[in-house]
Amino acid sequence: MPWNNQSGGRGGGPWGGGDGPWGSGGPNRPNPWGNGPQRGGPDPNNSPDLEELLRKSQDRLKRVFPGKGGGGPGGGGGTGLGGLGGRGIALALVVVLFLYGLTGFYRVGPGELGVELVFGRYQGTTEPGLNYNWPYPFGEVFTPDVLRIRETTVGSRGEGRAGDMPEESLMLTGDENIVDVDFRVQWRIADPANFLFNVEDPNGTVKAVSESAMREVVGRKNIQPILTEERVQVEQDVRTLMQTTLDSYGAGVQVTEVQMQKVDPPAEVIDAFRDVQAARADQERLQNEANAYANRVVPEARGEAAQIVERASGYRDQVIAQSTGQADRFLAVYEEYAKAPEVTRQRIYLETLERVLASTDKIIIDESAGNGVVPYLPLDRLTGRQADQNQGAR
Repeated sequence: MPWNNQSGGRGGGPWGGGDGPWGSGGPNRPNPWGNGPQRGGPDPNNSPDLEELLRKSQDRLKRVFPGKGGGGPGGGGGTGLGGLGGRGIALALVVVLFLYGLTGFYRVGPGELGVELVFGRYQGTTEPGLNYNWPYPFGEVFTPDVLRIRETTVGSRGEGRAGDMPEESLMLTGDENIVDVDFRVQWRIADPANFLFNVEDPNGTVKAVSESAMREVVGRKNIQPILTEERVQVEQDVRTLMQTTLDSYGAGVQVTEVQMQKVDPPAEVIDAFRDVQAARADQERLQNEANAYANRVVPEARGEAAQIVERASGYRDQVIAQSTGQADRFLAVYEEYAKAPEVTRQRIYLETLERVLASTDKIIIDESAGNGVVPYLPLDRLTGRQADQNQGAR
């Protein structure tokens, strides 16, 4: 039969053990498959026997494809075995190539993007899900997580003084003071291709850029605003400067947040600096109290001034009105006097006497009376004297 193994002689099919093309007899016909990997140590005898594996495969194929006729140990059996062996090898190669092609499928997880390379050249970016690329070593795929927020810390490595990194955190301000700044930067991957291939060490690059940007921003400002009211502005300026620098590098990184964790003077002068801060706080408190007093007193003074001005304005209007009335009265009297001078003169005389005699003691003398003195009863005096008596009795 064509599937029989030829145990003797140098004949046999392609899997024979003689001097066939896959045989191992003689140095002139070496095994084209090599000795294979040595898994048992440096001894080549421990390597797997490829011919033995091929014989076992032949036996399995013989059970699946039974022979179609007898054949002795001669050339007839060898011819049938060689034809069928070629078809088996082709089938095996097809299966191997098919399985090899299946290794090109890959899965991109949620929050990831697939970066495809073929022969080391960037081909494109794929979305989450099942995708296909050339198998290794022709193709390669990277799947970075583009939604995960990464964090870089500058100035410290842990809690407490032991984790401080003064070579990173000590910075010089614009007014030539030293400030100790610990901060952290949160960022994520914006362009996975640029992130993977444009920058050799993205994490180190982000840290170096963040430290450089913080030093530049702090160097443009005085120490007092950095410690108090301008911390948020400093964080925004650092974030903007970092993003501009990373974009110029093509790093594919987006800076999401810059947060200053600790901003203090150096430890050697922090006590004296706190005393200065306390003095400035007292100064601000006293200024606020003075402003509050001014805000209370100034409106009162302005109200009193307005009241005085109003009184003066009223008095002015009153005097003007009285003067105008007197002038009008004089003109009216003059007009009447011009019409009847004697009557007007007599009336003015009587009115003047009335005003003068109203407040003086009077004695009326009548020449037609006996002694010329008319009895006069001062009722006003009697009324005043009675009132004084009543008040003394009380």
